[in-house]
Amino acid sequence: MHAPIRREEIMATIPLTKRGAEKLKEELHRLKSVERHAVIQAIAEARAQGDLSENAEYEAAKDKQGFIEGRILEIESKMAAAQIIDPAMLDAGGRVVFGATVELEEESSGDSVTYQIVGDDEADLKQGLISVSSPIARAMIGKEAGDVAEFQAPGGTRRYEIVEVRYL
Repeated sequence: MHAPIRREEIMATIPLTKRGAEKLKEELHRLKSVERHAVIQAIAEARAQGDLSENAEYEAAKDKQGFIEGRILEIESKMAAAQIIDPAMLDAGGRVVFGATVELEEESSGDSVTYQIVGDDEADLKQGLISVSSPIARAMIGKEAGDVAEFQAPGGTRRYEIVEVRYL
């Protein structure tokens, strides 16, 4: 007879950088300690106004409460499944891995860009944070300085030479 499959074995891990995990923890704390209490107060105030059937403030507060509670559950789920990676502790032998900061040079234009490969929730292109599931990150994973990463972008095939790989 086989042992039952535990929920933890089914749940895929979600990679997060240490910084990304801290940001999620901060958001969770804010939602639970500030936002949740504010929306409960707003619901109480709307109820005090009487007839709830045509009370727009009550409906808006209930909608916001649903969003907050859903986001709390989502963050708690992600944190439970998180594999927190501190890029400074990586020893990937110069290869591009999750958490690495990669300096690239576009072959056609010579333009330089620097990206850190992070989890989906952390991605912010304006800050140079790209998702591990993005086409460019997938093209770079496993490569090292001197290699070329080629991927399909909306404007066609792009080729970047990996100039440097750092673990910050």
